[in-house]
Amino acid sequence: MYNAAENSRLDDFINHKQLTPQAIINTHAHIDHILGAQYLKNKYNIPFHLHEKDQILLDNAIASAAMFGFDFRDTPKVDSYLKEGTFYQAGDDKLEIRFAPGHAPGHIVFYYPEGNWVFAGDVLFNGSIGRTDLPGGNFETLINSIHTQLFTLPDGTVVHSGHGPATTIGNEKLHNPFLQ
Repeated sequence: MYNAAENSRLDDFINHKQLTPQAIINTHAHIDHILGAQYLKNKYNIPFHLHEKDQILLDNAIASAAMFGFDFRDTPKVDSYLKEGTFYQAGDDKLEIRFAPGHAPGHIVFYYPEGNWVFAGDVLFNGSIGRTDLPGGNFETLINSIHTQLFTLPDGTVVHSGHGPATTIGNEKLHNPFLQ
């Protein structure tokens, strides 16, 4: 969410679905994943959580936005840092936090075994992997994260990525050209 029209669309969705936002939990802090975070914090009086190794991306968010040609001045302040190897309590459910750097220095993923899914952010996509040419990216680290943090999950685990359609761990093991 970058402007008032986008904020309004999100508000309409939240109202239509009768949702009550409780927190913002980010997989990482690249500019496309923090747009609107400060708006949400203000509008719903909710906290913003992130891994501490991505603080450097927040610190440089204004310059990163300028690099991509747009004006951004609403960098959210982190209310608390998320730690790998712990769990995030979401209502009655617990999300396992796994450290998966490579796309971003503090990238984390959220695994929910009871639902058989993982929020993978920009680590793994349907038929692709996250970019490593952005600040803090590293190809070898990303590949290692995929093998140790995602490919250790059951093959039927549904992968919800930061962009694009869902996939499964098993499908990516078999068909992802970057991981063969």
